[in-house]
Amino acid sequence: MTTLIDRTIAALRTNHDDLSALVRRLDAADLERLSSASEWTVAQVLSHLGSGAEIGLASLRAALTGEDAPAQDFNQSVWARWDAKGPKEHAEDFLSANAELVATYESLDAAAREGLQIKLGFMPAPASVTLVAGMRLNEAALHAWDIEATFGPKAVIAPEATEALVDFLPGPLSFLVGFIGKPGALESRPVTLRVEMSDPQRALGLTIGETIEFGEPSESADAVLTVPAEAWLRLVSGRLDAANTPGSVNVTGEAVSLDDLRRVFPGF
Repeated sequence: MTTLIDRTIAALRTNHDDLSALVRRLDAADLERLSSASEWTVAQVLSHLGSGAEIGLASLRAALTGEDAPAQDFNQSVWARWDAKGPKEHAEDFLSANAELVATYESLDAAAREGLQIKLGFMPAPASVTLVAGMRLNEAALHAWDIEATFGPKAVIAPEATEALVDFLPGPLSFLVGFIGKPGALESRPVTLRVEMSDPQRALGLTIGETIEFGEPSESADAVLTVPAEAWLRLVSGRLDAANTPGSVNVTGEAVSLDDLRRVFPGF
């Protein structure tokens, strides 16, 4: 059986190959266009992904060699260097930096994929390869959509990434809803939501009260959200505005509306 980390690394490869093919077709004007990421041009999104790839690769290599993890001043130097690049460099250097990160993940054998621990400066304890790769896939898939949606109104998150991330979000990445969710948008009105996804099929429960928490899907939930899985990922990351919402998205029950959920998950 393919493990979650195997699926994640395979999805990182597909994400890289698909986004790289698009980036190579972009001209100077395309790179300067405002992307679907708030206030970032396409080039700035690529700079963010490229600098993140460089930092992630340094942390991964440190774990593999047993060296100390890069300190915060290393991250600052990487960001400063990427900020000084021009749009064309952002695109070209993203291609090489991200390719190197993905290839390094692919080179990990089964023991490393399951047992290696990676130190990250913003986490209190070392993290598994599964968690770190999942965080990278989440970021890479969403920002790839930000770029693709700039040039195509029917852009969707790739199926390979969707199939991995729908299992990550209520699992290893469940802490993200605490950072990106705004439960106060419902004015302290507690709501239980049953989320029924398609492509792939999944069902989960979501409680929005003083905090936002995942749980088991309940037949007695206050409302039911029926949604394609990739659209669910975009909803919780603030990327499901009316113009980018599939017609199959539906909320039944009067406790909460789709617009309410958009306010709960305003994006980042």
